[in-house]
Amino acid sequence: MTRGTGSRLVGFHEKPVEERQRWIAEVAGLDPEQVEMLSNASPLPLETAARMTENTIGVHALPLGVALNFVVNGRDVLVPMVTEEPSVIAAASNAARLARAGGGFVAGSDPPCMIAQIQLLDVPDPERACERLLEAEDRIRDRVDEIEPGMARRGGGARGVEVRVVHAPLGRTYVVVHLLVEVGDAMGANAINTIAEGTAPLVAGIAGGRAHLRILSNLTDRRCARASVRYGFADLARADLDGEQVARAIEDASLFAEADPYRAATHNKGIMNGIDAVAIATGNDWRALEAGAHAFAARGGSYGSLSTWRVEDGGLVGRIELPLAVGTVGATVDGNPRVRLALKLLGVGGARALAEVCAAVGLAQNFAALRALATEGIQKGHMARHARAVATAAGVPPSAVEEIASRLVALGDVKVETARRLWGERGEGT
Repeated sequence: MTRGTGSRLVGFHEKPVEERQRWIAEVAGLDPEQVEMLSNASPLPLETAARMTENTIGVHALPLGVALNFVVNGRDVLVPMVTEEPSVIAAASNAARLARAGGGFVAGSDPPCMIAQIQLLDVPDPERACERLLEAEDRIRDRVDEIEPGMARRGGGARGVEVRVVHAPLGRTYVVVHLLVEVGDAMGANAINTIAEGTAPLVAGIAGGRAHLRILSNLTDRRCARASVRYGFADLARADLDGEQVARAIEDASLFAEADPYRAATHNKGIMNGIDAVAIATGNDWRALEAGAHAFAARGGSYGSLSTWRVEDGGLVGRIELPLAVGTVGATVDGNPRVRLALKLLGVGGARALAEVCAAVGLAQNFAALRALATEGIQKGHMARHARAVATAAGVPPSAVEEIASRLVALGDVKVETARRLWGERGEGT
């Protein structure tokens, strides 16, 4: 195993798990308790799990891996990822490795502003009610900060009020109020819901209607993150294709996703493969991120791609933007030692930095998928890794998994029953 700098490590995937753990512990500066936690096969004490959700009967585990090679805004980053899908972490790491030649990923993010929605019913004059609500913005903002004074003291709190008239099916008309609230390093769902409920009586009184739903919106389009990356043609070349050919093939794949919702759904799923894995590792609500991302992808009236890829100035440039309401503080973080460990590995300074890493990982994942699809096809690399999981599921011992997996791929028959047969044949001959 050869060390490079920061997140660059050659041969990491070839080493035993114990050696990987030792290297990660050294690079990330883990303390003895964290090192013990990393090597402990039990992911979460049962009593801790019982406090986190209802009707707990056990703990369900998923693999915790680390994506290497990432440089985000000039900083080497080790990216913790929780996923059971073969090839996700390897694909992201390889895409990040190729990006290092161009300086890695450049990312940015909006201030962590969330939206609390209040739905008002039975408003006699909706248009005039909207005017009154906007005229009363200062009163409403003061009420928001009264409900969450700690947030305001830390530099967050009320940032604005927006009002819309929404015409719904069955001829119904609602006045909908958006309270814009900056939440700091938290995801902020609980605080936003508390604010929505606490501000609703004031808002309803001003509008002359009745408050109904009072809850956050997961379309957090005031809290977006974005990333870009450039691959030179020389870094894209393959044995059978020059770099410019690969770049133009990826551009055509991107244009397909931008124009066709059927392709865009799969394109964006690949992006979320990476983002979700980071979100789960860091204790964030990946379901909320999925909802926001897909709603954002349809904001223009039809569903499209979250990313774009273009051939520009002798290279391939990728860009991504999507809502990413993630947090680095809160009950989920504080209550789960594995989440704290993952954040230690990541080494980010707060929620915005985490969102920027997520955006970079999503773009890397997207690049890896498009390059495979547009050149050799998605199955070649994926099936090689999937074969290992199949061999393991078939009961093949760890010492023979690579051998059986290789034979499955060579046969083109990556199935559990085939792996069992191959292992049985090997056993009979030894």
